[in-house]
Amino acid sequence: MLKQEMYQGEVLRSYEELKQKAEAYIHYYNNEQVKQKLAGMSPVQYRTHASQLATL
Repeated sequence: MLKQEMYQGEVLRSYEELKQKAEAYIHYYNNEQVKQKLAGMSPVQYRTHASQLATL
């Protein structure tokens, strides 16, 4: 479920605009937004780190 913060205060005029906003938000959420519960890493960084540890 996408959070309201993705589009709060904006008027989206087309499906394509909504789709672009959703894709950009998902990329941000997975790759840039750090989470304290993931040791200060983004979800992608955390998964990469965990998989590297598992191969040792």
